[in-house]
Amino acid sequence: MRKIISFMHISLDGFVAGPNGEMDWIKVDKEIFDFVGLRISEGDTALYGRVTYQMMEDYWPTAGEKPNATKHDIEHSKWYSKVHKVVLSKTMNNEDLTNTKIISDNLSDSINEIKQQAGNEILLFGSPSATHSLIQLNLIDGYWLFVNPIILGRGIPLFVDIKDKIKLNLLTTRQFTCGVTELNYTVDKQ
Repeated sequence: MRKIISFMHISLDGFVAGPNGEMDWIKVDKEIFDFVGLRISEGDTALYGRVTYQMMEDYWPTAGEKPNATKHDIEHSKWYSKVHKVVLSKTMNNEDLTNTKIISDNLSDSINEIKQQAGNEILLFGSPSATHSLIQLNLIDGYWLFVNPIILGRGIPLFVDIKDKIKLNLLTTRQFTCGVTELNYTVDKQ
């Protein structure tokens, strides 16, 4: 069975965005892009909430074609164009969307059906609201967190309304020179 891995930048105090969705505090550099790019390149399915998907759609399809495109822009743009995208949204529809499936209801059944299909990890990018929904349904199999050296004090938390403990097993950690620490966990489903 395929696994859903939540990929998220997070503040030391557990926020994934500022109070108004700000992400200007997130540290990314070539070292992080190269590291993340290796794992993402193996993925064949990207999972997004509507807001994150629309943000990605506004940038990535043409990012690699711009004159000032970085190596990361070129590589991620190519990956984005070929990866199968799944979007959790009650307001979007499947019309005119290439290689994209919209899930608007029966979330648990629809996600479990995708998890049963052949393929690699399903990477859930950002998307705090979608992440909260999937956590409530116990559908996330791992967390790939990039802890940024900042305390926001307020904002959008990664974990809200957790009904039962979620036990995690630490797979790897990595410290980046910019001060970000990667924590890679699997969810102990036992």
